Amino acid sequence: MATPNLDVFQVIADPSRRQILQMLTKDSYNINYIAENFEMSRPAVSKHISILQSAGFITISDQGRERYCSLSQDGFIELRNWIDYFDAFWRSKLKTLESVMNKKSKNSNPSKK
Repeated sequence: MATPNLDVFQVIADPSRRQILQMLTKDSYNINYIAENFEMSRPAVSKHISILQSAGFITISDQGRERYCSLSQDGFIELRNWIDYFDAFWRSKLKTLESVMNKKSKNSNPSKK
C-alpha cells in the first residue's frame, strides 16, 4: 500500500514517530523490538515505520528473517534546510540591529567622535 507523500513536519508531528526516531539514535532495531516499546498494535507501529521510511527518515534492511530499521539522513536534510533558512533570516536581522546599535552608541558617546 502506497503512503501519500507527507510534509516532513507532518511526519515528525506524531509523538510515536518522534519516539521511534529517538530510539534509532541508539542502534538499529528490528520492527518487533520497536513495537514492544509501544502500547499499540504491531501493525500500527509498522504503519508509523512505513511513513518514516517513505519520508526518508529511516531505511529498512532485511537481515535473515528480520527487518531492521536505521536512521537515514534524507528526511532530516529537508528539516535542516528549512531551519537554516530561518537561521539566516534571524542572523540578518540581528546584524542589522547590531549595526544600528553601534551607530547609536558612537553618536551618543562624544569621546568617540
